[in-house]
Amino acid sequence: MAGTWNPLGHQPPVSVDTMLLLTDGSVMCHEYEDAGGSITPNWYRLVPDAYMNYANGTWHKLTPMPSNAPLAQNGPVDAPLYFASAVLRDGRVFVAGGEYNVSGAAGVDVLACSIYDPVADSWSSVPVPTGWTNIGDAPTCVLPDGKVLMGNINTVETAIFDPISRTWTPGAHKHDTSSEESWTLLPDGTIIVAEVNNHPHAEKYLIANNQWIHAGSTPPGHDLVLNEPGVSIEVGPAVLMPDGRVFCAGATGHTAVYLPPINPTQPGTWIPGPDFPVSGGKLMRAFDAPACLLPNGSVLCAVGPYKAGWSGPPTHFFEFDGAHLHPQADPASAAGQPTYNARLLLLPSGDVLYSNCTGTIEIYTPSGGPHPAWRPRITEVPRHLHPGGTFRLHGMQLNGLSQANAYGDDAQMATNYPLVRLLGPAGVGVAFCRTFNHSTMAVATGHAVHHTHFVVPAHLPHGHYELAVIANGISSESVDVHVGEEEHHHKDHDEKKPNHDHASDGDGASLTLRLKLPISIEH
Repeated sequence: MAGTWNPLGHQPPVSVDTMLLLTDGSVMCHEYEDAGGSITPNWYRLVPDAYMNYANGTWHKLTPMPSNAPLAQNGPVDAPLYFASAVLRDGRVFVAGGEYNVSGAAGVDVLACSIYDPVADSWSSVPVPTGWTNIGDAPTCVLPDGKVLMGNINTVETAIFDPISRTWTPGAHKHDTSSEESWTLLPDGTIIVAEVNNHPHAEKYLIANNQWIHAGSTPPGHDLVLNEPGVSIEVGPAVLMPDGRVFCAGATGHTAVYLPPINPTQPGTWIPGPDFPVSGGKLMRAFDAPACLLPNGSVLCAVGPYKAGWSGPPTHFFEFDGAHLHPQADPASAAGQPTYNARLLLLPSGDVLYSNCTGTIEIYTPSGGPHPAWRPRITEVPRHLHPGGTFRLHGMQLNGLSQANAYGDDAQMATNYPLVRLLGPAGVGVAFCRTFNHSTMAVATGHAVHHTHFVVPAHLPHGHYELAVIANGISSESVDVHVGEEEHHHKDHDEKKPNHDHASDGDGASLTLRLKLPISIEH
């Protein structure tokens, strides 16, 4: 179990922190700060090359965020740092809050919310929760129905945002404030949270009931929360694994594993996980640090030695295989960086992007591959497509087994949504079809059939292609399709008449496995 690191051949023109995977396969990256040390409202987009090689990708500057921050919080410019973020069900991007704004002055906790439309390359301001005075580095979670749950970092309040109506409704009150917490969506319709301000206790949110309930406590001697007077109180990331357990890396250097109960209204069980190794007489720790579920089922996590209350520099990497922590080689750019500057994003290729608030980004390629049962499965898709057309794809496990990416609190970068790619004939290459309006944003949906919509690139050459759906870096088996002129007498793209002519191995569901070449996005 040994992965490899390689730097991008085409590095970003700016320093990068938070990264978000858009549904067209490109990566939206936030600029950390400019050459003068000021935080900016700027974002860039990384587009991989024709073989889905992000190392050889190209960078494109996007429209900056709108100036909608309060004047008392260094506004009206909204240039946030350590903020809430999410890719929404319709493919747009939600950004809220910011622990800092423009300058490095602490105590700002920005009160602003915006939505980015990748198709139009435009931002729009949206209302903030009624009665809230700030948002800051709030935790959020996209719910299965596409709404966004957000916690108040100063009170026990939560609020639910509807991206369609652009309105907020009150959520249930928690047992403690949401500050610094890491929220993890589970397949049983709950969100598990290791409480920070009431550690070592845990709670979980029953989505259907809009209710928070107690979820036991982390094991004795394995408290995940570290309170450093004069520094911060922090926890590490929590990642749902393919077997349904949640691996939690602690800011203390301890880890714990949460086992969901059969009945989601019950607390569930916490068991000890392995400790990180000792460095300088103390456990290495995930004190505000990222983690990522790899296609091989292990969790890649970042930790660092104790340094003046923080962890790192340097930043070190481990893979947790469900039982043991395995040290990995560290990328060169991690040598001078603390863990709180690190971000990890799982790519459609199964590789992982690592940014660290500098102008250097590196790619981690893990060893091994997914279990066949983890793959998405296409059950229904039109076999005749045309450039510029919109179509619907049905299948199982389209959202993957997990949100996959996590951080200690802010920088939510979940990738539990389907991407559609087309592998063309020789000389044509590969293209992603932008997906949107997924029928669910749940995780590990099993044998339930869900759907997404996709748009075939307008300038895609005609010909035969192999279509696959990808979730969390894991590709489905492919389906043969033809891209050509629109056939008005046989509208396979008509949502009211989905095509039922799909390949099968006799049971009407599974498809013949084919090995794939690297894949890419349309330029």
